[in-house]
Amino acid sequence: MEAPWLLTCMLAMFLASAVTQDVCQAPNGKDGAAGKPGRPGRPGLKGERGEPGIPGMRTGIRGPKGDEGEPGPSGKPGNVGSPGPSGPLGDKGAPGLKGIKGNPGNIKDQPRPAFSAVRRNPPAGGTTVIFDTVITNQEGPYQNHSGHFVCAVPGFYYFTFQVVSQWDICLSITHAPRGQPERQRRLVGFCDYNSKGLFQVVSGGTAIQLQHGDKVWIERDASKGRIYQGPEADSIFSGFLIFPSA
Repeated sequence: MEAPWLLTCMLAMFLASAVTQDVCQAPNGKDGAAGKPGRPGRPGLKGERGEPGIPGMRTGIRGPKGDEGEPGPSGKPGNVGSPGPSGPLGDKGAPGLKGIKGNPGNIKDQPRPAFSAVRRNPPAGGTTVIFDTVITNQEGPYQNHSGHFVCAVPGFYYFTFQVVSQWDICLSITHAPRGQPERQRRLVGFCDYNSKGLFQVVSGGTAIQLQHGDKVWIERDASKGRIYQGPEADSIFSGFLIFPSA
């Protein structure tokens, strides 16, 4: 009894469902109008840098030069270059201020070479006038056996002579550098002509700068160099340091 009843109920439900689907389903509606745009969304994250693009081909005419840009920052100092050549000598500057007065010197500490010698019994011969008898020879610069003054203190010197003669005579003050007798030279020369045979004096003098070892002496002319020798008058040769070289 149950099976026919159950079958009947299931059939009735199937039919009711089929009728409902065919009768109650409405047709599909049309699309509605577009809504208003929504608010902008938040910025997204920064994307990765892309690969460089291929350079484009140059086309068209080159445009005019743009305005000069702002100067860039200063670069690092370069290496020091080689010194350049010396420039020309500049104009002489103004004199400087007067210096402070130095301490007083002691004259006793200064060299003071000086000499005087006369002719009394000189050797005969030769053209060098030898003044054999020394009157003074401070610090020993004069050699009475040779007639030479030998410089031991470089500086400026003054030499003078007075020679007595009764004949024509020519004398000169002569100088030779140290160790170079071949370079001797006459500094100054003096002559006196005597036709009456009277006593006459020929004299002369000069200042000269000397170096260590330089020599100075009196030279006579070979044909006009006769000097009086006797008790009535003396001939003399003298010299002294004016001031030493700086």
